[in-house]
Amino acid sequence: MAVRLDHGDEGQTEISEINVTPFIDVILVLLIIFMIAAPLATVDVSVDLPSANAEKTQRPDKPLFLTLKQDLSLAVGNDDVPRPSLAAALDRATSGDKQQRVFLRADKTVAYGELMVLMNELRSAGYLHVALVGLEAPGATP
Repeated sequence: MAVRLDHGDEGQTEISEINVTPFIDVILVLLIIFMIAAPLATVDVSVDLPSANAEKTQRPDKPLFLTLKQDLSLAVGNDDVPRPSLAAALDRATSGDKQQRVFLRADKTVAYGELMVLMNELRSAGYLHVALVGLEAPGATP
């Protein structure tokens, strides 16, 4: 029965292998986080919009223009109208025909909110056919 008490250099050897298990665990956790977070990070909606090549519509013989000036005063045709009497002035100009189209034009310095207030006033007066008037883009084909 022999017992060896001298272990020699066997206990002091270096391990030259790297333990990659923690590294793989971290990579898998990061992969799961990115898989969950990537769909949430996309807020861009890709839409291919068509170009606007609308043909000109026929203008009536006597169009009714409602103008919103830079100082927020109103004019029906060429006549200035106070805002409280807008509905009455439109009724006079259209002879009570609420189906007639009102051509709305506004100064480009007028705030969008003011234009919406005027359109709401037109709606409450019963004029639902409103056309916005603007300048034609240079190079537009007739």
